[in-house]
Amino acid sequence: MAAWTAATRQATLLSRFSLTRKATTTTPAATLIPRRGLASGGGGDHHGPPKVNFWQDPLHPARWKEEHFVIVSLAGWGLLFYTGYKFFSGGKEEKKEEKVGDSAH
Repeated sequence: MAAWTAATRQATLLSRFSLTRKATTTTPAATLIPRRGLASGGGGDHHGPPKVNFWQDPLHPARWKEEHFVIVSLAGWGLLFYTGYKFFSGGKEEKKEEKVGDSAH
């Protein structure tokens, strides 16, 4: 497994090196620096209104950050299942406890 991973990395680096060398005339050391893509400069989706925390705008889920939407949705589903279980399981039944030492004479 480790040999296969090392071979894959080496092939990727060599292909990256050969492709970038043809396109630009930079030093070989500069071509080995990984490109960060979407990780640099914020990346991601810049279209539409900015996303906000769910507690800042609780009535508009479309404006929430994706991770906040997931957390609130999962919490809501959990609450729904829990209350359904409690409702349909019959609730609490009163059990009468009898004392062992106290009997009718």
